[in-house]
Amino acid sequence: MKLLVAVKRVIDYNVKPRIKPDGSGVDLANVKMSMNPFDEIAVEEAVRLKEAGKAEEIVAVSIGPAKAQETLRTALAMGADRAILIQTDEDVEPLGVAKLLAKVAADENPDMVVLGKQAIDDDSNATGQMLAALLDWGQGTFASKVEPQDGAVSVTREIDGGLETVKLQLPAVVTTDLRLNEPRYASLPNIMKAKKKPLDVKTPDDYGVDITRRLTITNVAPPPTREAGEKLESVDALVAKLKELGVA
Repeated sequence: MKLLVAVKRVIDYNVKPRIKPDGSGVDLANVKMSMNPFDEIAVEEAVRLKEAGKAEEIVAVSIGPAKAQETLRTALAMGADRAILIQTDEDVEPLGVAKLLAKVAADENPDMVVLGKQAIDDDSNATGQMLAALLDWGQGTFASKVEPQDGAVSVTREIDGGLETVKLQLPAVVTTDLRLNEPRYASLPNIMKAKKKPLDVKTPDDYGVDITRRLTITNVAPPPTREAGEKLESVDALVAKLKELGVA
């Protein structure tokens, strides 16, 4: 089985984002960037499937600026075999990402595309579903367990009511949730080996995909400052306060 894993370069999850003074977006200057945590889980799952003998090749792909090569090198150090960077300085929307991934899938002909359920920068949670629609493949979203079978894959997914298990015929698209696995840290020897693994650089024009934005950001603002709480001396005071606020 051949796996295609999509990864995205985002602000590190430990960093508190700063809004640009003009409110046009998030300030990325001198900010630590890393691989999207959900995509780390996708890479880890692909590597585990390979280690279990259920996959032969893992191809990592990313869409972003030249510095996204660092993100792909991380994926290679974790265990991916080769990587593809579709280089662009534009902020590509989920539909554009899905179209580019569909083109890569057509070239690479994978048995399964694995990617995070969402990116922590825009929280769109749309790329995987759009990709499955464009490819006309089955999809298993929010996966907490992935079990390949003969010509199929069983995906246990998290839903509001608990867990749901679906069986998809390959090829298929799987998006990963937090409880699927715990991503490994890349060892120093593997980081050094990753520098020698092949990484191809393409552009959206190479795939004939128009990535022109269809949405316009009018303003970005931080959430309102949370007001301090009020300490009450008794339950009766609490009830009276709730009635005063109209919530009881």
